[in-house]
Amino acid sequence: MRYFNVAGPCNNTKHYMIDAATRLHGVKELIDNEQYFVIHAARQSGKTTYLQDLTRRLNTEGKYYTLYCSLEGVQNISEPERGIPAIVRLIRNKLKGMNIPHCSDFAKDADYEDFTGVLGVSLSLFCELLDKPLVILFDEADCLSEDTLISFLRQLRNGYNDRSFVPFVHSIALVGMRNIRDYKAKVRPENQTLGSASPFNIVTETFTLKNFTQEEITQLYQQHTDETGQVFEKDAIELVSEQTQGQPWLVNAIAREVINKILQLDYTKPVTVELVNEAIQTIILNRPAHIDSLLERLNEERVRKIIEPMILGEDIIDCESDDFLYAKDLGLIREDNNSQIIPANPIYAEIIIRTLSSTSQKRLHEPKYPYNIPRYLKDGRIDVDYLMRDFQQFWHANGAIWAEKFDYREAAPHLIMMGFLQRVINGGGQVIREIASGRGRLDLCLIYENQKYPIELKIRYGDKYLEKGLKQTARYVDYHCCNEGWMVVFDRRSTVKWEDKLYMKKETVDGKTITIVGV
Repeated sequence: MRYFNVAGPCNNTKHYMIDAATRLHGVKELIDNEQYFVIHAARQSGKTTYLQDLTRRLNTEGKYYTLYCSLEGVQNISEPERGIPAIVRLIRNKLKGMNIPHCSDFAKDADYEDFTGVLGVSLSLFCELLDKPLVILFDEADCLSEDTLISFLRQLRNGYNDRSFVPFVHSIALVGMRNIRDYKAKVRPENQTLGSASPFNIVTETFTLKNFTQEEITQLYQQHTDETGQVFEKDAIELVSEQTQGQPWLVNAIAREVINKILQLDYTKPVTVELVNEAIQTIILNRPAHIDSLLERLNEERVRKIIEPMILGEDIIDCESDDFLYAKDLGLIREDNNSQIIPANPIYAEIIIRTLSSTSQKRLHEPKYPYNIPRYLKDGRIDVDYLMRDFQQFWHANGAIWAEKFDYREAAPHLIMMGFLQRVINGGGQVIREIASGRGRLDLCLIYENQKYPIELKIRYGDKYLEKGLKQTARYVDYHCCNEGWMVVFDRRSTVKWEDKLYMKKETVDGKTITIVGV
């Protein structure tokens, strides 16, 4: 019986999967036209599955000899005198397992001292021996570092340019998380050129693997239903689609968590919304290796410069910058229908916030911070005013000290507040976070026992923040069909005394009661 795969490439004899060939169109035409091109997509999007399937199909059709070659084993070798020979040896080892003639002759007498030409020469001599064109699909191409990457691309370029006179590889795909433009940024200082013989303009086109559509998620889950009889309820599929935005690894991981762990392979029970929610919370708490490796990127300065203003609701000025495109290529962010920059999906949004606020969450578990959910309950409802007064006292005593320890220092007030509110989640509640650029605030909604408590977090900028902020909060309160909401305003001016920053007052805006909480 097949299963939902969350580790390594998929194989349709073992795993439920969407046909890889349907996820990219136009690649075969580029290969037929002898083109060199790029395929890029976020981690665990199905790139390797696609490449291995494409390799099998091309070799079966018989028009080309096709080699799949992952360059992951050569990562972090920055010196080309070591890196290029390592690539040549890697290709030689990959050829040993292929049904391609003259495999043993590849780089047989290679001069590894000539590291600026040994790759190109070896490929050229090998292509001269073959009776059919050679296609190479280089996976993890963006893991090559610095001068090794430059030399690698230049040797491919030289072979590409001289193909009319000297045999060379028919078509090459460079595949990884990054687009070719970031290969440039990675290997040269800003404002420096590699010269007219730039190795990057051999690439004629780039492709990206898109996430699953809701229809494809339905098709994927239907494969399991057809084989086991276990039904995924329609509402459950819609929730998976909304929470994952079709990210392939998450789609598979949720199904696997429900079927294998929660239901323990009991196929008589349907997959419901409640089970999907439970699986999502488990994935968020456990942070599997795929998510951990992605979140390591949050420590990078170029990622911080995009994620931090998004948390604050500020505008991201240059959406064509290398930093923005880098974060997008990693699969951390996306652009919604309103051109706002938001986390790639709600699951990533929750994990990003929990990761960045984890220090404050852990410290708030210490006995000297008795802020837990029973403290704020009154007649089955959360006494948010009481909670806010506690937070004011906590912020007064600890905020400045804690904020200094955050890498995301500008967003530290928001992150510490969310760490504080994490107690509500731990007490059985829920926090909905609506993170997006350009809003000028961060929207939160506490949910406890089916009651909603809308909250907006703002940084005080200038003297005109209040009227606009109250209108925004009132609209957010109305969006959640509530009559009351809270606007938390962080005043970071060093010229204002603490006692003047800490206040609570109520305003009525468009029939909604808004409590302004100064901190």
